[in-house]
Amino acid sequence: MVGRLASKMVEVVQADATNPRGLRNVIDGEAELLEGFDFNKNGKLGRTLYAPYTAAIDRVTGALTVDIPSFLPANMVAAPGGTSHFKIISGGAEIDFENETFVVDTNETAILPWDNTATAVINLANAVTANSTHPLFLALGIEFYQEVNGIKYPLKMAHSMH
Repeated sequence: MVGRLASKMVEVVQADATNPRGLRNVIDGEAELLEGFDFNKNGKLGRTLYAPYTAAIDRVTGALTVDIPSFLPANMVAAPGGTSHFKIISGGAEIDFENETFVVDTNETAILPWDNTATAVINLANAVTANSTHPLFLALGIEFYQEVNGIKYPLKMAHSMH
């Protein structure tokens, strides 16, 4: 994952049309090129979570949100063998590349059963600084669990950048 992300970041920096070669940076590059980046190349979010969702970044309020209408997990989530439960997670980040600082906020659903029972509507909200001029990033992921004797053990994860 680190190599793939580094390669993508090089593309972002090379898209900087403002500064001369050698002085290009992420801030003047095209951070939008990271959209859809899958952190787990073997567990891509688009091949795992089929429920429709809306991701939004509101720079004015600093709200980074993911909204998912009710869905049937067994029909809309491609889970690995042995899965009995899952949860959906989101993370919002504001990154100041110049000063090497950041603000991160995460949110997640409860651990939900992977079955034919419809979920409630899912609204995940992450907050960063309102009116920030720094790049903002929103990540969405799903984690799987197997319940054995009442204990939920983690299985695989899939995460993607928005």
